[in-house]
Amino acid sequence: QAQLVESGGGSVQGGGSLRLSCAASGYTRSSQCIGWFRQAPGKEREAVAGVYIGGGRIWYGDVGKGRFTISQDNATDTVYLQMNSLKAEDTAMYYCAAHPSDGTWCDNEEGVFIYWGQGTQVTVAS
Repeated sequence: QAQLVESGGGSVQGGGSLRLSCAASGYTRSSQCIGWFRQAPGKEREAVAGVYIGGGRIWYGDVGKGRFTISQDNATDTVYLQMNSLKAEDTAMYYCAAHPSDGTWCDNEEGVFIYWGQGTQVTVAS
């Protein structure tokens, strides 16, 4: 089964940037789509962005369109989430998650994702 480890969270002033990383390992036979989700205290989890681990099939949720960019590194099986122009409302725990895929599709519904990381906290001061 896939293991996912997030890193790169922290505290930043409004308008600043952070880059989150999700290191994926342990999957066999089938490859994976990796998605980023976030959850603020008292709120439902939101879909942020996703990509096929081999490249392509990129999707973005409404929360970060125009400010967030997802990318992947084939050599290290790492997925990045570059977050620019951060706002206080971006404060949340950010999780990466994975679901199996043959590369022809990637879903953005959290219920489809099977494997989840522990999360990394992002705090944006207003």
